[in-house]
Amino acid sequence: MQTNFLSQQYNAGPLAENSTACPANATICDGTSCVLPEDNFNQTLSVILSTVLTIMLALVMFSMGCNVELKNFLGHLRRPWGIFVGFLCQFGIMPLTAFLLSLAFNILPIQAVVVLIMGCCPGGTASNVIAYWVDGDMDLSISMTTCSTLLAMGMMPLCLLIYTKMWTDSNAIVLPYDSIGISLVALVIPISFGIFVNHKWPSKAKIILKIGSIVGAVLIVLIAVVGGILYKGSWIITPKLWIIGTIFPAAGYTLGFFLARVAGLSWHRCRTVSLETGMQNTQLCSTIVQLSFTPEQLELMFTFPLIYSIFQLTFALLILGGYRLYRRHYVKTKTDVEKTAQKEDSKSSAIINGGFVSDEMK
Repeated sequence: MQTNFLSQQYNAGPLAENSTACPANATICDGTSCVLPEDNFNQTLSVILSTVLTIMLALVMFSMGCNVELKNFLGHLRRPWGIFVGFLCQFGIMPLTAFLLSLAFNILPIQAVVVLIMGCCPGGTASNVIAYWVDGDMDLSISMTTCSTLLAMGMMPLCLLIYTKMWTDSNAIVLPYDSIGISLVALVIPISFGIFVNHKWPSKAKIILKIGSIVGAVLIVLIAVVGGILYKGSWIITPKLWIIGTIFPAAGYTLGFFLARVAGLSWHRCRTVSLETGMQNTQLCSTIVQLSFTPEQLELMFTFPLIYSIFQLTFALLILGGYRLYRRHYVKTKTDVEKTAQKEDSKSSAIINGGFVSDEMK
């Protein structure tokens, strides 16, 4: 069943007709959950928004690349301790957390599977934008997003095989390798151009970065509301999934931060790893569940990726707001306080975390 994660149309005729809680034209409905079909306007809107969002995302990734120093980026690849810590968070902490939450709340097997799929997905691109706004390590952020997307081609099947076998046959889950590949290309190409521009014209790169960071913030909010625009149906699912959708991203942010700190990473890298851990590629999760399950199964799990997306964004904005308040009240200036602290922290832990000291910290 080929689908687009932004739009899906099913024909569940009798279910919709027999339900009094949903409209007669609902395509997925059993009295507890319903999704209305797209009309022509909605289909046109979907195409327009998908095109606009794709172009905006490419531009944002290009601008984020303008904040990456080629030497520092290659340094992370040559001494990938930070990337390795991120790997442990992404494909160690997140799938295990999803498994434990599914057991703790005793949800239905099909619902446990979607929670696990979310936990096994690679990091999302929104983390790069938030990492910029919290003064994270952009070189590490982009290298982690790229590597996790690349490694997802092998790690997702492995994690799903390990964690879902008590609920379903992992072979029943269809992994869209083409979508993962497209995500990787859409990430690498604009970032590579951004790195090139920063290397050749650093002054122009800073202007592009400022514009792109603002556009990126707008893009994150826009993506969050697209689902509400495209799906007019009323979704009523078990409160357990809402609770899991709230706890899961918060646990990802928290555990990612503490593991990074235990591993000896500097504070700005801990913030980076935290965001890369908690912010998942929810669009990929939506694509996987729509490719893998029937309409009757989807009505029990369809909206979990959207729930996770809402709360991962909410907590990310809270982290951003908290950090900005901290900067305003406890740090006088970035140059004489924060950079000095980062300089000392990075130098003292350079050997431990396999990192390096950038020119501005020397």
